[in-house]
Amino acid sequence: MLLSKTSEYGIRAMLHLAGIGGREYVSVKRISETLDISFHFLTKIFQQLARAGLISSYRGPNGGVRLEGDAKTITLRAVVIALDGPDLFTKCVLGLPGCTEDRPCPLHDHWATSRSEIENMLGEKSLDEVGQDLRSGGYRLKAGAEWTGS
Repeated sequence: MLLSKTSEYGIRAMLHLAGIGGREYVSVKRISETLDISFHFLTKIFQQLARAGLISSYRGPNGGVRLEGDAKTITLRAVVIALDGPDLFTKCVLGLPGCTEDRPCPLHDHWATSRSEIENMLGEKSLDEVGQDLRSGGYRLKAGAEWTGS
């Protein structure tokens, strides 16, 4: 897949939070079970998202995580950058150092166009917008099951 597992899971978890409204704290264990993502891996992902200021966390028996700020202002691009940095939008698709217009790899021109389209799409889609789509039904955030918001 184009995105790392970290970004895939991070986007799924953030969409889950946006889909349920995003303002109440939800336990990481509950999210882990709902989305069928490793609890320990998801905890590390949420730590990165918290450092980036995209979520807040609260410890204790009623603790968990929630979106920090309005889901309308958090883009999918921001989630990817918080978790993996900007490399998806800046680096050579073949991983060649110094891939430029002057010294391109064989996929440079094609990737530059695709990369720009991907960055624009992720930058234009907010968690709120995709969360609304999720709530409207017919979409899923884990294998084999439609999202239910639980």
